[in-house]
Amino acid sequence: MELKEIKGIGIQLEKKLNSLNIYSVEDLVEYYPYRYNFINIESIHNIKDMEPATIKATVIESGKVGYIKRNFNRLNFKAISDDIILNVVIFNRAFLKQHLIVGKEILLIGKYNKLKNSFVASDIKFNILENKIEPVYHLMEGVTNNILIKEIKNALEYNINYDNIPTIYREKYNFISKKDALNLIHSPNKKEDIKKSSLCLKYEELFEFMFKINYLKKINSKCKGIKRDIPLKSKETFINNLPFTLTKDQLTAIDDIYNDLIKPERMNRLILGDVGSGKTIVAMYAIYINYLSKHESALMAPTEILAEQHYKSISQILGKIGLKISLLTGSMRKKERLAIIADLQEGNIDLIIGTHALLSEGVTFKNLGLVITDEQHRFGVNQRNILSEKGVVPDVMYLSATPIPRTYALTIYGDLDLSIIKTKPSGRKEIITKVKKETEIKDVLYKMLEELKLNHQIYVISPLIENNNELDLKSVFDLEEKLNMAFNRKIKIGILHGKLKNEEKEKIMQDFKEGNIKILISTTVIEVGIDVPNSTMMVIYNADRFGLATLHQLRGRVGRGDLQSFCYLICNKEIERLKVLEESNDGFYISEKDYELRGQGDLFGQKQSGDMTFKIANLKSDYAILLQAQKDSKEYIDNELYKDNSYYQKIIQDISFIN
Repeated sequence: MELKEIKGIGIQLEKKLNSLNIYSVEDLVEYYPYRYNFINIESIHNIKDMEPATIKATVIESGKVGYIKRNFNRLNFKAISDDIILNVVIFNRAFLKQHLIVGKEILLIGKYNKLKNSFVASDIKFNILENKIEPVYHLMEGVTNNILIKEIKNALEYNINYDNIPTIYREKYNFISKKDALNLIHSPNKKEDIKKSSLCLKYEELFEFMFKINYLKKINSKCKGIKRDIPLKSKETFINNLPFTLTKDQLTAIDDIYNDLIKPERMNRLILGDVGSGKTIVAMYAIYINYLSKHESALMAPTEILAEQHYKSISQILGKIGLKISLLTGSMRKKERLAIIADLQEGNIDLIIGTHALLSEGVTFKNLGLVITDEQHRFGVNQRNILSEKGVVPDVMYLSATPIPRTYALTIYGDLDLSIIKTKPSGRKEIITKVKKETEIKDVLYKMLEELKLNHQIYVISPLIENNNELDLKSVFDLEEKLNMAFNRKIKIGILHGKLKNEEKEKIMQDFKEGNIKILISTTVIEVGIDVPNSTMMVIYNADRFGLATLHQLRGRVGRGDLQSFCYLICNKEIERLKVLEESNDGFYISEKDYELRGQGDLFGQKQSGDMTFKIANLKSDYAILLQAQKDSKEYIDNELYKDNSYYQKIIQDISFIN
């Protein structure tokens, strides 16, 4: 059912809801609150100093708006609560002034400073809600919490009659119906309602996810592949021709790959490695074995910069052995592109490296035997499998530099065989990491100057593109001006952020790689895997705004060669949490710590994991539910109970192309 059919949703609101990935009635009712306001009205005489509280008050003096900084306002007014006249302040809510009519009764939510007799409000309610639980949703400009509450309530009036938990498990665990769960999650009367409804909805989401994982595993186990008759000594030949020594974990991964590729079953393997652990050389071995069996390989990277980097590094090793390697990207000239596609069709290319351009309809292979996807969480299942379908039954390998705790990886990537690379190549120096307060910024600037004098390059990371004074965050443009002043405008500085066009990003990164830019100021769009050995310093502002796993990923942009590298984390908060990065360069240890402190959200980066996003479940806090859903979904598949369920039959049809 379309959104526009719901009372109150016009064209403009529909567009805004679409921006929140809400396109249907089902999407709307499954847009769950991320927290709740428990509105328990108290007497101002009973509330604790500077503790969160909700009080009734009456406006006795209209509001005044003042601007502290650009785009940052302060609304002040007077109100009386019981017999106490309060000075009320609320930030960045200037639009409320027109509603603050003298004599109007309101609810103030916030903290009371008894010494100053001031109430700092986080929210003001103009409808008196007695002891109510209010859902709070993630919002966007033009879509308020009240709008979502109203429209979700309207949507729930329609006949929501789909239950995606199989009846056998709904009855086994005494789950309420989906309709009741949706009503309670959005309009709870007591805490027990939230617990009961969320348990049902989380199980449903995780059961469906694990059903897909377990069904894929079943398909993969039966899928016949290419049987290669390659002698064991090929490993020794490959390793002996390398200009460096492999680590223990790399050798184990190579053994895994060899055993996969000589079997008649199709390989589906994930190489999970920390930043800089040497996953690419392991992928090269798979390409080499595939080449010996007279099959072609394809390697897909998420960006042109990464594709070009792979092309150069792989050509240096496999090109010398005799493999014919080509690069295919979207920015190539038509003539050059058509020539490469023709060579592919004729079987004149042993390895093609490229971006999404490899997915184009015109790109065909003579005998594709191996598909490798780098940074696999950056591509959706459909994209990955379009490439696989270009061969008869090509073996498949995924590479990921997101170090996920092993326990979770074995579950969420349960359809894949897993090789984990922890140890880093010899010769790599540990990155020296230091947490600094903003008052110590001079120390950081002096260190930057030292590195610049050595002709080294520096990354500077800011979490935002534009100012947000309320959060007091640095923007890339602020940092550019400050660094220009610090270095007397004598250092070439570049800026990289998500609002730039792809061509602009590519040009800036290329200039940085070639040394034309000495300091690169960037948001977190710096690509995982970008290799600029001459960059030896990373400075991250407002480091407390990032999870430990993201900081570790960013830190991995330096220390790519044999030069000593440094990372400085600038912040005034959460300093103890960030000390974990001073202690360790082990991404797996850091991801465990991040999971303890923040949960799943940061592990995959911002919106990078289309296959791993959940509407209500959390992999960490709901891991016990996940394990039960895993067990139940496997039983459901093994006993073929899904054959009588049209919903799960549809899921099977959607993913059956993987077979």
